[in-house]
This record gives sequence, structure tokens and C-alpha cells, in this order.
Amino acid sequence: MAADDKPNAKSPGHKPVRKSAARLNAVQALYQMDLAATPLTEILAQFESHWIGQEIEGDEIAAADLTLFRDIVGGVVREQRGVDTLLDAALVDGWPLKRIEAVLRAILRAGTYELSERPDVPARVVIAEYVNVAAAFLEREETGMVNAVLDSIARDKRSADFSG
Repeated sequence: MAADDKPNAKSPGHKPVRKSAARLNAVQALYQMDLAATPLTEILAQFESHWIGQEIEGDEIAAADLTLFRDIVGGVVREQRGVDTLLDAALVDGWPLKRIEAVLRAILRAGTYELSERPDVPARVVIAEYVNVAAAFLEREETGMVNAVLDSIARDKRSADFSG
């Protein structure tokens, strides 16, 4: 392989980019499910056939790691009760998850799912990824909230990731 043939961090075929795209698409799917009550199988089919890796209004949507995308969306749905319990405990008193705006709720649910159910992904990576997703949709204050809430959950669920 020639030096200029190597994938770089920004190339659509590069693994980190595909994982980031999977997380972004998962948050969008969870948001749509929350607002429109779209069933899981329908949302997965819709995103996989019409959004992920497609060109929409002149913008190419990045190819995503479909296995990760399906795991996050399906996992949040499957584990929602536990995920929401963790989030309610991490949120400031008086701000239950149901009072949080839908995009922020989708980001927090996806991040919390990965922190609690995906020990193969370092906690700091999960936090950074969802802070980046938040920055695409939310104001700075809400992005900081994502960081604080996910950091709190990570330190509780994955304390070993922060020791030493």
C-alpha cells in the first residue's frame, strides 16, 4: 500500500470515523423514536436504507459501523429502564430525565448505555464521543452537561478506567 493510500482519521472507511458515525446516527434514531414513537425494527431499516452512507440534499452521510449502530439503538431500547434509572440518579435534583429535551435525552441514553453495557469501549472514549455528538446539536452549556453526567456515571460504573 502506498503512503498516500493509507486511510487517515478523516477518511470514511477508517474505523474511528465509522464508529463516530454510528453513534451520531444512533442518537438521531433514538431521537426520532422518542418523538414519533417509531418501532425499533422500522427505525433500523429506515436508517440503514435511507440515511447511513447516503447522499442527502448534496451532503454525503458518512458510512457507519452498522453493528455498533444496531447495538446502541437496540441496547438503549432493551435496557431503557436501567439506563433511565442511572441517568435520573446522575442528574441534578429537580431535573428528571423526562424534563430533559429530546436530543439531549437521546445523547445521554446512548452514552449511558455504552458506559454500562460496553466495557470493551474505554469510558473516556465514550464520554468524548458523546460530547462531540452533543456539540453538533446543542449549546455549550448542554454539551458541558453531557460531559458532567456521563463522567459521573462512568466514575460510578467504570471506576477502574479512572484509577492509576
